[in-house]
Amino acid sequence: MDWNALDSLEDWKQAVEASHTSPVVVFKHSTRCSISRMALKLTQQRWELPENTIAFMLDLLNHRDVSQAIAEDLGIEHQSPQMVLIRDGKALHHANHSNIDPVELLPYL
Repeated sequence: MDWNALDSLEDWKQAVEASHTSPVVVFKHSTRCSISRMALKLTQQRWELPENTIAFMLDLLNHRDVSQAIAEDLGIEHQSPQMVLIRDGKALHHANHSNIDPVELLPYL
C-alpha cells in the first residue's frame, strides 16, 4: 500500500475534497509511540481495502495543527494512534490504539 503524506492544512483540505469521490483513510501516527508503530504495522499487514481507497499518513509530532483540524472538522476527539475513514467529508468510522484494524472499515465502503 502507498501512503500519501498529510503534512499541511492544504493537504487536509485536499483529502476532504477527495473523500467526495473515493473513500479516504487517515492514519494519525506518532513516531515515538510503540503502540502507534504496532497499529501501523497491523494496518499495513491487514490492508485489504478497495483499490480506490486513498490512504493518508499524518506524522503527529510534526503536524499537530493538522491533527487538531481533523478533530475539529470531523467532530471526533484527537487520539494517537488513530485511524479515520472519511466519505463525503464526514467521519464514518474511527478507531484508536489497539482497536485499529483496516478490516473493520470494510462494512463502510
